Amino acid sequence: MKPKFEIEGARFPTTDCSFQASRNRWDGYSGDEWDFGRPNLGREYLVESARERTKEMIVLGILLLAAAWPSVLVIVEVFRLHHRQ
Repeated sequence: MKPKFEIEGARFPTTDCSFQASRNRWDGYSGDEWDFGRPNLGREYLVESARERTKEMIVLGILLLAAAWPSVLVIVEVFRLHHRQ
């Protein structure tokens, strides 16, 4: 059995005239603003990048403290030796 074609003769398939391009109500005119469910994408990106930047700054601070710790100990020992004399 062959599949039935939707176009028979000169008739074309019906068109859905109630298509809605956005999630808002359909008023027949889309306007200049398109809403695809992510209206604050730029803001979401900035918030996420701020979170990542905060994590990176914490890790950098830990690394700087670990690197500066021997220098701090040397300075403390120099002062301690100087005050003994």
